[in-house]
Amino acid sequence: MSFLEFLGTMPGALNLGLIWAIAGIGVYITFKILDIPDLTVDGSFITGGLVSSIIIINGGHFMLALLLGFIAGLLCGMVTGLLHTLLGIPAILAGILTQLALWSVNLIITKNKSIVSIPVASYQTIMSQSNPYDALWKCVIIVGLIILVLYWFFGTKLGCSIRATGNNQKMSKAQGINTKLNIVIALALSNGIVGLSGAVYTQYYGMAEINMGKGAIVICLSAIVIGGLIFSKFAKNFAVRLSSVIVGSVIYYIIYQSVINFGLEPNLMKLFTAIVVAIFLGVPYVKRHYIDGLAKRHQNRKIRSGGN
Repeated sequence: MSFLEFLGTMPGALNLGLIWAIAGIGVYITFKILDIPDLTVDGSFITGGLVSSIIIINGGHFMLALLLGFIAGLLCGMVTGLLHTLLGIPAILAGILTQLALWSVNLIITKNKSIVSIPVASYQTIMSQSNPYDALWKCVIIVGLIILVLYWFFGTKLGCSIRATGNNQKMSKAQGINTKLNIVIALALSNGIVGLSGAVYTQYYGMAEINMGKGAIVICLSAIVIGGLIFSKFAKNFAVRLSSVIVGSVIYYIIYQSVINFGLEPNLMKLFTAIVVAIFLGVPYVKRHYIDGLAKRHQNRKIRSGGN
């Protein structure tokens, strides 16, 4: 592949990075704010996309399809939250149970079809991969609006109480905060955003597939971890932390597209993703325990030798 051909694939990679950044922002709410590993997202991403596609092919407006995709994801997250808070099921297991149930729900939505197509010639969608530059500015606007809304929301009394719940649940309870309600709201909001991402993804590709959300949690974690490492020095600002997910997701998909372009088998991409996430997750530990530790031991030896 020539360099010019490689550059020609970049708008598509940027679009995918921005679309998955939406899901990454949703996962950020549970993973970073609540400190809950929520596996519902592998199912809610698909559910949001399938609902969006069904609405469009039945004559609904594409904006209504996005809204209902968001609501579908929100309901998925609410189920996980209620399983966790009302029944005392561990959060990670509650997410797995919801994800498992969603497999059947998604087949009911599609009437047992594995693929739902949205022909571009017959239906209007918010964006299409056939026009990547048009899709690019729309993706930027959608992601920007989500960050603005979340920045406002987490500055409100409710948003601050959710953040307090994630920081210290026992202390929040002692302050009279309804932590169980906050967990349900956060899980619902998180998966609602993931469902919206699935809806945008479906409209972009012009189809929804029953397996398209498999591994969504890993892609989202990749975006969070990569972006977090790059913006670690600016971690105090909440808007910057949300924006770091976008940068991480775009970098991930540029790397992804580059590897594909240079001949890696698509079937190996899950392995590639796992390796990338493991590397980025391991970098802070290696730096803290090996590089910084080695430098500190070297400094201590110099101090001792100087003293002698």
